[in-house]
Amino acid sequence: MTVVAVSEHPGRRWDDLVRFWEEMEWPEGSKVEIIEGIVTVSPAPGLQHNVIAERMQRLLYSVIPQDWEIFQTQAIAVPARSGMLIPDLLVYPDRESRESDTHLPAALAELVVEVTSAYNARRDRIDKLAAYAIADVPLYLLADRWAPDGPTVTLFGEPHGDVYRPLDSVKFGEPIKLPAPFDLVIDTAEFPDS
Repeated sequence: MTVVAVSEHPGRRWDDLVRFWEEMEWPEGSKVEIIEGIVTVSPAPGLQHNVIAERMQRLLYSVIPQDWEIFQTQAIAVPARSGMLIPDLLVYPDRESRESDTHLPAALAELVVEVTSAYNARRDRIDKLAAYAIADVPLYLLADRWAPDGPTVTLFGEPHGDVYRPLDSVKFGEPIKLPAPFDLVIDTAEFPDS
């Protein structure tokens, strides 16, 4: 699988880049994001990837307030990092912040979840981690099927600038606990690791 990137035109403003992202006709079924000012087109995720996201989503529904939402394909804007990101899961409590039909402000998210694929692991570990931190998203959960030491799940929190503090990291098969407002233990033994 490959990722196609289109560089941002020198001097292009954030609004112009967002308009380009919104108005361009992209390949059907692809995931189109702006990462560090570069429009990135990647293939739809595979079955194992989607199974992990779905299992986490199901668990999260059991603990979030009724007026919060969970999205799997919602873009969130991080203008400070020239980013329009589409996390695998997004927990979003603010129904009043709908200034756009295409994206939401990342700063209002409570939790973002990324599940790595072979072609995007580096972006999820580095670029998106920094973007979510700078947007001040309180919690970032990374299910890294392609981690060098084997599949792991890492919970990041306490964002400061573009850096998160790792709060916990477990191998697939071990439980990981999300703190308040979730207070949820995720049994990663339910995750496919190949």
